[in-house]
Amino acid sequence: MRAVVHDRYGPPQVLRVDEVERPRPKDDEVLVRVHATTVTRTDIHMRQARPFVWRFMLGLRRPRRRILGLEFAGVVEQLGAAVTQLEVGDRVFGLRNGSHAEYVCVREQGLIARMPDGLSFEQACVCDGMSQGLGGLRTGRVGPGTRLLVYGASGSLGTAAVQLAADLGAHVTAVCNEKNVELVRSLGAHEVIDYEHEDFTKNGETYDVVLDAVGKHSFLRSRASLVPGGLYVATDRLYNFPLAFLTRWFGGKKVVFEVRGHKREDVELLRELLEAGRYRPVIDRTYPLEEVVEATRYVESWQKTGNVVLTLNGVGT
Repeated sequence: MRAVVHDRYGPPQVLRVDEVERPRPKDDEVLVRVHATTVTRTDIHMRQARPFVWRFMLGLRRPRRRILGLEFAGVVEQLGAAVTQLEVGDRVFGLRNGSHAEYVCVREQGLIARMPDGLSFEQACVCDGMSQGLGGLRTGRVGPGTRLLVYGASGSLGTAAVQLAADLGAHVTAVCNEKNVELVRSLGAHEVIDYEHEDFTKNGETYDVVLDAVGKHSFLRSRASLVPGGLYVATDRLYNFPLAFLTRWFGGKKVVFEVRGHKREDVELLRELLEAGRYRPVIDRTYPLEEVVEATRYVESWQKTGNVVLTLNGVGT
C-alpha cells in the first residue's frame, strides 16, 4: 500500500510517498481503507522531533514510527475474528497513529465511530482539534456563563473550542486575524477581536479563562486580562509546565496545562454533535497524498484555517 514515510527528522522534504506492507487486523481490530486524513501541528512536532523531548518517545537518532498521521476517515474493509459491532462497508472516522496511509488497523473499541449520513470523508477529519478543544475547555472548567477568550480561534483547535464553548453556554471572545473574523463569528463567538488591529491585553476587559489555542501567547502577557482566580489554559510550549506548578502554589491566577489524551467518548460526542448539526467542520485546503510536502509547508506557515486534509482512494463520497 502507499503511505507517507520519513526515515529521519527534518524539514518537510524528508517526507515521501512509498510502498509499505499492508497491515493485517488483529482479532479485535478492523482494517479501514483510508479516504481522508489530515496534516496537524502534532505531525510537525513529530517529524521535526522538536522540542527534543519528542526523541525520547519516537527514537533518539531516527524515527521508529515511520508513518505519521493521526486522523482518518474511510471504509471498513476487513473485520477481525472478534469484531461484532462494525461491518464491512461501514463508513467510519476517528483517530489512529499512522493514518497517512491507504490502510490502517483500528481497535473496534478504540477511537472510531460510524460517520453521520451526509458527511464527506474530508469533513469527518476533525477529531483531533475537537478532542483537544474539548480537553482545554474541561481543564479550564468552562461552562454556562464563563467569560472565555480563545486566542488563535481560527485554527483546528480554536474553531473547535469556539463552537464547543458556545454550545456549553459560555460567553466567547475569539481572537484571530482579519480574514477569519466573519468565519469565527459564524461559529458562535459573541465577540471577535482582530489581533492585527487590537491587543486584547490592552482593552481593559477581563476573562475567567484565557485559552491559548496555538501556543503563541503567554501567561505573563495575559495575566492582567484574567479575573482574580482566573485560569490560563496552555496547549503548547514546555515552559508552561513549571509555570503550572508554580502558579498552583503562588498567586490567585493560575496556569493549567491540558495533558489528557484522546478518548473514545470524544469521538462519539463529535459524531452526535455533527449528526445534530451542532458542530461545523472547518476545512481550509485539501491535497492529494502525493502533495504531502506542500500540505505540510502550508501548515507550517501558520496561515491555515481549521484543518488541512490529505485525500486518498477517491474523495468526496
